[in-house]
Amino acid sequence: MKLINKYVDKHGAGHVTLRPEDDEDMWHLYNLIQKGDSVRAPAIRRVQKTSATGSIDSQRIRLNLTLEVTNVEFSSYSAAAEQSSSTDPSGSNNSAALQIAGRVIVENPHVKLGAFHTLDVEANRDVRIEKADGWDSIALSRVQEAIVPGRGAEVGAIVCGEGTAAFCLLSEHMTLVTHRISVPIPRKAASAGSSQHEKALTKFYGVLYDAFIRHIPFGNVGLKVIVFASPGWVRDSVYDYVMQEAGRRNDKVLQRALKEKGIRIHISSPHVHSLVEVLKSPEISAQLKETKFAREGLTLDRFHKMLASDELRAWYGPKHVILAAERGAIGTLLISDELFRASDPETRKRYVALVEKVKQTGGDAVIFSSMHESGQQLNQLTGIAAILTFPLDIEVVEAEEKEEEERKKLEMQVDEKEEG
Repeated sequence: MKLINKYVDKHGAGHVTLRPEDDEDMWHLYNLIQKGDSVRAPAIRRVQKTSATGSIDSQRIRLNLTLEVTNVEFSSYSAAAEQSSSTDPSGSNNSAALQIAGRVIVENPHVKLGAFHTLDVEANRDVRIEKADGWDSIALSRVQEAIVPGRGAEVGAIVCGEGTAAFCLLSEHMTLVTHRISVPIPRKAASAGSSQHEKALTKFYGVLYDAFIRHIPFGNVGLKVIVFASPGWVRDSVYDYVMQEAGRRNDKVLQRALKEKGIRIHISSPHVHSLVEVLKSPEISAQLKETKFAREGLTLDRFHKMLASDELRAWYGPKHVILAAERGAIGTLLISDELFRASDPETRKRYVALVEKVKQTGGDAVIFSSMHESGQQLNQLTGIAAILTFPLDIEVVEAEEKEEEERKKLEMQVDEKEEG
């Protein structure tokens, strides 16, 4: 994601203009844009013109529209994208769709004020967002995370086949296919065929190396693991070639990255969905335990174990978690990003304030992505839970709350009598 323009004052008022470049950027925008926000983006609209003779001419034109958002929808078609074997050297494979519906709030010569329209957000097209209730800390941190190249990527993977390779980045939000290559490899039959086979392999390795340099941020400190995965032994040949070529070019950064982060894993098929096998493989589970999406799973596992062994230190549900936060008892807050997409602004504000309060009292807040299995499991537990630093009895806390409410009512009644 590219940051084109940003003006946000100390009160949170202002606007941010972003340029999405890939599927993960679409997911970031989906989490940023709320009902009631003002969004300006390019749109294609069919416009009818009536000539002097009375004939009607219809044409599609591109224009910029500003909407007051009423609905935002995100769709991921990663499975369909994976089935299509692209040979496009550009490797662009945007398989996510983001649609923003709303009422036009800025006059346009082609669209009436107040008309409803749906924006289909496109890659490399600017989107200007102005928050109805201001930019809170969660929204600003989401922008900051989105605009740093490769910041979210914690695993780089090359899924190889015979003459094919897909370059992937795995982040806390999703698996992003950044590039694909395909080079025809003739069979190694006769002597002439053997020569052609070797030439094609040399070309394949060269194209793959150049693509690796461009699409895998191996020098990024946030990248924990670089996976070479394939059926058969293609992964070993690819790894050896990249290492040797890095040595030939005296690329010490790449050599060090491959030695420290490189792992070769066998998978059943040369398709991106086989990365599930990679993430579960014992060879890399230890190295992945510090990645964000792995941390989410480990944190949720800690919560379930605590719930089973010491339920007074494992609370879930909005009401109970907020009560625990008010007592400064939360050591780790587990909260789904789905809760920050609440249509009611006050509900979102309540969860933002909760995260800030937990951090202020020395606790840790883990925001789970609902695009991962761990986030979906958390959503089944109301989307919010907490591991407490000390045990609290829910019944005792609720009784204290009830007593406090009754005390306040009595004080109000006394005040009313005195005023009367």
